[in-house]
Amino acid sequence: MNEYIDTFWRSTTGYFDWFVGQLTLRTSDGLWGNYFYLLIILSIIFFGLELVKPWRKDQPKFRNDFWLDCFYMFFNFFLFSIVAFAGMTQIGVQLLTDFLGLFGIENLVAIEVGGLPAWLQLVLLFVIKDFIEWLIHRLLHWSPWLWEFHKVHHSVKQMGFAAHLRFHWMENVVYKSLEYIPLALIGFSLTDFFLAHAVAIAIGHWNHANFNMNIGPLKYIINNPAMHIWHHAKELPDSRKYGVNFGLSLSIWDYLFGTNYIPSTGRDIELGFPEDDKFPKNFIDQNLSGFAAKK
Repeated sequence: MNEYIDTFWRSTTGYFDWFVGQLTLRTSDGLWGNYFYLLIILSIIFFGLELVKPWRKDQPKFRNDFWLDCFYMFFNFFLFSIVAFAGMTQIGVQLLTDFLGLFGIENLVAIEVGGLPAWLQLVLLFVIKDFIEWLIHRLLHWSPWLWEFHKVHHSVKQMGFAAHLRFHWMENVVYKSLEYIPLALIGFSLTDFFLAHAVAIAIGHWNHANFNMNIGPLKYIINNPAMHIWHHAKELPDSRKYGVNFGLSLSIWDYLFGTNYIPSTGRDIELGFPEDDKFPKNFIDQNLSGFAAKK
């Protein structure tokens, strides 16, 4: 037990030191590899695009819950890890390692890609990780229990870039837990996936932004606002009751597996979910939601 407590403490304090290094630019890479300032820069860019060329022109510049979603961005990206998640993650990894050790398994790697060029490793990581997250996203809609947590993300009533990272803290736990083993089975040797993360954050911000542009045939590969707006539609046909357009960065998975749905422009559709008027409006109650007993 003391070993796990020590692991939690070292991971938490280590993450805190890393975060302070990001804030003060003490990290060896400076701005390159700096997730904190990346998030700020991308947010400013997309907020500027929303101001200059809004897709929904009648939507307020500072839309409903703008500041709440800004707080969600930094909470889910950084603060939750400082509070608990960094330590919880390492304990989970240690427990899995100890469990596999009982069967003599010391290495999960089944496919070694370390010999591939760095750029190809990044592409593979991006594509494979996005597909795994597409599957997990579908699970969040299919499972009644997980849907209760995912409702936080779908409680957005006016779309904007910051809505990208409005989600229940349990989603961090679900995504990281379910994607760890399949990614560990592939022996990615790169330690710095900054570029892949930067692209994913940028696409995610754009998916949710009040800004749209025609990308032609690329819409069948890259997720975009015209597609993702329907994922947040309050009303969907009964045949699509478990949701549509689950892609995070890539739309290709929805077209390949028939979960794509864009019946019209979708620009002004109502967002949310049935009876969302009863859903909590503040951060604390939203993040306690999902645990309450069903009446």
